[in-house]
This record gives sequence, C-alpha cells and structure tokens, in this order.
Amino acid sequence: MAKVTSEALGTKSISKLLVQQAIPASVGILVMSLNILVDSIFVGKWVGALAIAAINVVLPISFFIAAIGMAIGIGGSSVLSRALGAGNREKALKVFGNQLALTIIITLTLISVGLIFVNDLVYIFGGKGDLFQMAKDYYIIVLYGVPILAMSMMGNTVIRAEGKPKFAMIAMIIPSVTNLFLDYLFINVFEWGMIGAGWATTLSYISCFLFIVYFFIFHSELKLRPLDLKLEKSIVSEISSLGSITLARQAVISVVYLLLNNIMIDLEGEWAVTSYAIVSRLLMFALFPIIGVTQGFLPIAGYNYGAKKFERVREVINTSIISSIILGVLIFSILWFLSEEITLLFLNSGSESSEAERLINRKVLKETPLAIVMVFALTPLVAIQTIGSAYFQAIGKTIPALLLTLTKQAFFLIPLLLILPKYFGIFGVWIAFPISDILSILVTGFYLNKEIQTKLKIAS
Repeated sequence: MAKVTSEALGTKSISKLLVQQAIPASVGILVMSLNILVDSIFVGKWVGALAIAAINVVLPISFFIAAIGMAIGIGGSSVLSRALGAGNREKALKVFGNQLALTIIITLTLISVGLIFVNDLVYIFGGKGDLFQMAKDYYIIVLYGVPILAMSMMGNTVIRAEGKPKFAMIAMIIPSVTNLFLDYLFINVFEWGMIGAGWATTLSYISCFLFIVYFFIFHSELKLRPLDLKLEKSIVSEISSLGSITLARQAVISVVYLLLNNIMIDLEGEWAVTSYAIVSRLLMFALFPIIGVTQGFLPIAGYNYGAKKFERVREVINTSIISSIILGVLIFSILWFLSEEITLLFLNSGSESSEAERLINRKVLKETPLAIVMVFALTPLVAIQTIGSAYFQAIGKTIPALLLTLTKQAFFLIPLLLILPKYFGIFGVWIAFPISDILSILVTGFYLNKEIQTKLKIAS
C-alpha cells in the first residue's frame, strides 16, 4: 500500500481527494452497515422476527457507550487535522494520547453502570413482554465488547485524520466479515440463538481492535509516548467541546430509539417494533454513500481550513453536496421500487414457523414497505444537512455544529413523534421523518450559505 501523508490533503485536487477519502470511507461504512443489516436478516430468519425487535432494544444502549469513542475520536481528530495542517505535530501527538486515555476511562465507567442497572435499562428502552429476556441475553454479552468497540471507533477516526482512508476502510471491513461468519456458525450451526448473535458481535469488535493496534504500531505517523497519555486540561477541553457534537447526536438517536420502541409497542405491540427495527437498519445501511462522502469531507475541510486555504474549503463543500445529492436520488429510487422485497428479506417464511410468527410476519410485511418510502423520502436533499453541520465541526465552530447536528432529531423529530402518533397512529410515526428532514435541511442550508457568502468569501 503506497504511503500517503497528511500534507496531500492541502495539495491534491479536491475532486481526487474526495474520491480518495470518500470511497474507502463509503466501502468501510457499507461493509459495517451491511454487517448490521445481514446480522438482522440472519437473526430474523433463524431466531424469529421478535429477535430483530429485541436487538433494536439493545442497540441504543450499547451504541451510546460506543459513541463515546466516536465522539472523542471525531472531536479530537478535528483538532488533530488542523494541528497537522498547521505543521504542529507535537500537539497532534498529545491530542491522540488524550483521546486514548479519555476513551478508556469513560467507557469502562459507563459499562460498569450499564451492567449494574441491566434490568432497568432493557425495560426502559422497550424490552417489555416477550422481548425482555431475548434483549437481556444479547445486551449482557455485547456490553462486554463495547469498550473495545469504542477504542476502535476512536482509532478509526484518527487513521482517517492522518489521511490514510484505506486503512480505515480495512479496519471496518474486518469486524463485519468476522461477525457474519460467526453469526452463521453460532446461530445456524451451533443453534445458540440470541446468545450466539451476542458473542459473534463481541468477537468481531475484538478483531477490529487488533487491526487498529497493528496500524498504529507499524503504519501511523503518530508514534505515541507514555507522556502523551497524560490528560491536559486545554486539550481535553478542545476534544470535549467538539466531541460533544457527536455525542449529543448519538444521545439524541438513543432517545429516538427509546421513544419509538415504546411508542410502537404501545400503539400496535411487538410486531410494530420489528417494523421500526427494519427501517432503522436501512437507515444505517442505505445512506452509506452519503455518510462516506461526509466522512471524506471532514479531514479535507479541516486540514485546508487549518492551512488557511479557504478557496479549497469552498470547493470541497460544493463538490461534496453535489455528489451526495446524486447518490441520494439513486438510493431513494432503489428503496422506492424494492421496498416490499427488502422487507421480505428479514422474515422467516418457512413452513416450520408458528401461526403466531406468521401473523407477525404478515403485519410487518403490510406496514414496512410504506414506512421505508416515507422515511427516506427526502434522501436526495439530506446531504445539505449532513455536509452543512459537518463543515462547522471540521473548522472547530462548536456551537453552530452542535445546534445544526441536533436540528433534525432533537428540535424537530422528537417533538413530532410526541405529537403526531396521538392523532394519526403509526402513520404519524412515519410522516414525522420527512417533515423533520425538510425543516432541518432548510435551517442548515440557510446557515451554511451565510457562512460561505461571508467568512469564506472574505477570506478567499
């Protein structure tokens, strides 16, 4: 693999850089999200539709703890990218060391709390009735691997900040392939059910972590010294202020999961949680090209802003949005035409299914295709919101980045979910998604355009 240096972020053409950064990020996210998707398909086929709902109960809890690592990684990597752009390698090392120390301390604390209050957390997040024991079995096993996942997610963002997206891609592919193989082995061959799914997930996290350790030992420009692990107040403050953006986003997503799991089970029962679980898996999977472009955008924008190459910042904003809009049209078209076929992938249609399971499957199949179309209706324009909020994060403007990141989920979606289902039932749940999308796109587009027309125009 050819050596890539961080300086290339400030010299190569923007279009080539975006392709170089976004494609590996997209492939990595594709494989990771495909892993989550296929994992749910395997569980649905071999354990049952309610098992998908049980995993959906657990995901927001474990993902929130793992998101600590992502938040520290993305927040610190914004500082790290600008330090590399300014030629300050000493600060970059200290930032990375502080990222690692913070991730270990915080995630180990949270996992302890998560295990102590396991029954309460599973119930609060929608693990009620027949879902409780399945969700608890999966939750306990997966939670043991969450600190490893958090460190892997933190390390992956640092790899990308160094300008080495191919290694970041491989780091995401390894656990995905491992998880799928172990899913087949533990669930289908050994017939371990939810426990097998949990162990497959946890062992896949470990495989990712081992590769990331290998990268930092043999391929990284950042060679950590023990002194770099000592927490410094100014660096922790920078990491925390920017990392809070990602953490707030994940916290809000966890609240959405909690809210929707409970709304669905109160409105229609366990089958409705399964329907939402399928939609949520597609939200993780189908948007991978747009997320990949956003991930590729971050280090380019951050580096060039740090190097005061503002014209290149403007160019990467425009290129990223246009590319993502084209991809969004393609994504929505596929989902529109194949919504029913996609839903069927998750359901066990075998003759060995019980009558109760066949009834659940029929209800899920009736509801989910319409839900898919409605939830993804604004996908062609969602890049304006994702790139807009990512821009402010990349350049270190914490408050605008935080507020714009939270516009869809916190300011619009959650209030709509609290109001619309009371009047429109489950239809109110699905219509809340495109309404919150259009409102957040309008708000973010306004502030991004204002920034381009003032700050970047003057600076260039």
